[in-house]
Amino acid sequence: MAKRMNRDPRGTAPPRVRRTVASALAAAAMAGVLALSLGHQASATSPGETWVPELSVQGGDDTNVVAAAGAIRLADGVVRAQSARSPRTEGELYLAPYRVATPVDRITAKVTADVPPGGQVIVDVRGVKSDGTWSQWSTATATAPAVLDDPSTDLQVRVTLVAGDFGASPALQRLWFTTDRVKPLAGTPTTPPAPTTTPAPTTTPAPATTTPAPAPDPAKVAALTSRVFATRIGLVGNTTANGHVIVPRDHFVALPSRRGLAPRDKGDYTVKVCAANGRCAWSPVWDVGPWNIKDDYWNAPGTRQQWGDLALGFPQAQAAFQRGYNGGKDGFGRKVANPAGIDLADGTYYDDLQLRDNSWVTVTYLWTGTGPSALARPTGAPTLVVRSAPTDSSSAVGAVAGGARMAVTCTAAGQSRTGSQGTSSQWLQIGPQQYVPAAAVEAPRVASC
Repeated sequence: MAKRMNRDPRGTAPPRVRRTVASALAAAAMAGVLALSLGHQASATSPGETWVPELSVQGGDDTNVVAAAGAIRLADGVVRAQSARSPRTEGELYLAPYRVATPVDRITAKVTADVPPGGQVIVDVRGVKSDGTWSQWSTATATAPAVLDDPSTDLQVRVTLVAGDFGASPALQRLWFTTDRVKPLAGTPTTPPAPTTTPAPTTTPAPATTTPAPAPDPAKVAALTSRVFATRIGLVGNTTANGHVIVPRDHFVALPSRRGLAPRDKGDYTVKVCAANGRCAWSPVWDVGPWNIKDDYWNAPGTRQQWGDLALGFPQAQAAFQRGYNGGKDGFGRKVANPAGIDLADGTYYDDLQLRDNSWVTVTYLWTGTGPSALARPTGAPTLVVRSAPTDSSSAVGAVAGGARMAVTCTAAGQSRTGSQGTSSQWLQIGPQQYVPAAAVEAPRVASC
C-alpha cells in the first residue's frame, strides 16, 4: 500500500480525496511544497508544524473502505468487532508510515468529515519504539492529542469509520495533523530497526562501501502480565474488526480495545497466553472484544481509555461480573454473563492451549515491553511448535501463530533445522524451557544462553 503525504503549513488546500500520484504532485507543486514519496524519502516536518496526508484506498491493510464522491466511505462489507458482538459496521484506512525530522510524542488531528447520527470517525496514531516495534495506538482529536509513550520519528495513522444509525456511512474528506514533543529525549536519537510495517527510510542511503555499526541494544523492559478469564470466539466465516475472515481452527485473539488491534495478517500486537496445563500460545490480536471495545485494561489508570478507576490488568467485564461494577453491565449496557477479558480463536483455544472449557489464563501483552523480538515464519503449517528444549524430540509445550511476535531471551545450539529462513542449528529461547528453531523465524542477533 502506498499513500502519499505532503506538508502544507499554510492550511489553504481545500478538503479533497486524491486518487493518483500525478494529482498529488500537481497539488504539492501548486502549494509550493515538495510532495515526498513514503518509503523513499524523509519528510521535513518538525515539532509544531503540520502535515496533511493524501487520502486514498489502495488495498494493503485497508478494510471495508472505498474512495467515492470525493471522500473515504464504508464499503458494502459487514465488518464488525465480532468478539464484542458490536452492532455497527466499521472499516479501517491505514496511511503509509510517515517520517518526521525530529522525534515527536504528541499528535493533534483535525478531521473534516460528514458524520451521520451515531457514526464515528476515529483517528489513531502509533510510533516506532526504540526496539523497532510499534507502540500501541493512541487516539488523536483536535482537542485531545494522541500521546506516545516515547518520542518517535516514524508515525502511522489508522482511521476507523463506524456506521451511524440505520447503517449510514461517515464521509472522510480531509485530515490535518500537528506534531510536537512534550517529553525529553532519553539520549541522542537513532533510527531504529524497521517494524513489521516498514517506515520510510532516510533520503540519502549509506555508501555501498560503508559497513554501518550495529545499533545499541535497546533497554529491555518486561511486558505486563495479568490473569484473565478466556472464552472461545468461534464465529467461523465472519469478518473481524481488522478485516480477517475467520477460518476453522484459526489462530488469533480478541482484546476489548482497538489500542492493541493489529492490521490484518500481521503480528504487531501479540499476546502470550499460558494455560494452567503449562501450554502457551503466541497469537496476534485481530479482533476487538469480548464485551467492550474501549477497555484497554493493560494500560495504567491514568492512560486507560475507559474505566480508569479500575486496577491495571483488571478487565471491566470481570469487575462487572464479580463486583457489580457499572451495574453489572458492559460498555454497551448489556448484562455481563461472564468475566472474560480475552477471546481465543478455535485453533488457539483447542490446539495451541488444548483447552476444553472457558478458563483462567495468564496473558502477557508483548507490545507493552521492549527488547529483542522475532516473528514466526512457519512453512507448511499455520503455527510453529514450541519445544521444551532445542530439539525436535523434546516435548511440545505450545505454539506460535504464523506472523506472531515473540520476545527473545537468547540463542542456544541444538538440532539443525531447515525452514523459511534457511538451515540453522540455532534455536531461540522465548521463555523458560520454551524454544523455537531459528530457521523458522525472523530475528535479530541475540546473545547465547
